[in-house]
Amino acid sequence: MSYLLPHLNSGWAVDQAILDEEEKLVIIRFGHDWDPQCMQMDEILYKSAEKIKKFAVVYLVDITKVPDFNTMYELYDPVTVMFFYRNKHMMIDLGTGNNNKINWAMNDKQEFIDIVEIIYRGARKGKGLVVAPKDYSTKYKY
Repeated sequence: MSYLLPHLNSGWAVDQAILDEEEKLVIIRFGHDWDPQCMQMDEILYKSAEKIKKFAVVYLVDITKVPDFNTMYELYDPVTVMFFYRNKHMMIDLGTGNNNKINWAMNDKQEFIDIVEIIYRGARKGKGLVVAPKDYSTKYKY
């Protein structure tokens, strides 16, 4: 489904997407369009896009074509989703220890929408860090 979502094909385009959006949350998925985990996350992003379009906008960035942010944002995982609001990186406490991003493919559309809503509400209140509605520290059941 990645072909249905807008792609940012340069570092400048990524910067402009973050800078130009004044009222909506900017969601950027960094990864590879051919990666299975990215495809799974893209499916969730695509299905969610219609429900969150009033307060969020979704973009995709291929980290091979646009390597500008790989070091700065530590983009070493197969899929990384980051959030920005009014040119500010929004952090979310998911219970994983990494508050900067979601670095796994989600399975549940509603779960992702809930996270986006919480981040947006926190951003509107001026918070830089919000707490996720669910603790993902026990994501993997052993």
